[in-house]
Amino acid sequence: MSDPRPLSLVVVSSGLSVPSSTRMLADRLAAATREVLERDGHAVRISVIEVKDLGHDIVDATLTRFANERLQSSIDVLKAADGVIAVTPTFNLSYAGIFKSFVDVVDPGTFTGVPVLLGATGGTARHSLAIDYALRPLFAYLKADTVPTSVFAAAEDFGSATTAKDAASLDERALRAGTELAQYMARFAGITGGAITPTRARTAPAAASPGPAVDQRGRAGALDEFADFVPMGDLLGR
Repeated sequence: MSDPRPLSLVVVSSGLSVPSSTRMLADRLAAATREVLERDGHAVRISVIEVKDLGHDIVDATLTRFANERLQSSIDVLKAADGVIAVTPTFNLSYAGIFKSFVDVVDPGTFTGVPVLLGATGGTARHSLAIDYALRPLFAYLKADTVPTSVFAAAEDFGSATTAKDAASLDERALRAGTELAQYMARFAGITGGAITPTRARTAPAAASPGPAVDQRGRAGALDEFADFVPMGDLLGR
């Protein structure tokens, strides 16, 4: 049996500054995921896409519908991912505009069925709901397989004022999310018996089961809640 190929983990970071708390969180999530994968004996290759470095390319692609060589190279890396970590700063209770613009120029179907770990940063923890309010619906629309745990990091999670308790909390959340992503990646890549199948199809989730047969009243084994419906005209005596 040939040696298994390394799993491809792609980190999409859309921080706008250098250094960037967004990139710091992305690196921490990537390290946690790598730790779990390597502990379980799986090789992993991490690629980082710094969205801010592609800003002009993204705008050009938005206007021309054509990705230049540098942008297309990043898109191709994303297409081959076994797992993705997507981290964005929070602006006005949503993801950064440059992050959304990058997602908009990525080929349709790129995220279909792919395990994705969501992360976000903001000035205070009050913005933490942005992940569930904005990021998770976006990736649900893209048909990504988002892991249950997401990680939001506020300013107090970094810097000199960070307490040991805050740091430990962030590390614990990162490890929990990284563990989930590692498990999703292994399943997505088709790891069985310590080996990875050479190829795996990226397909949309299977259609939902049609469920039990529906009786004449329109519900399976239950009374129709509209069986005794009376038209408004009859109630008013016409």
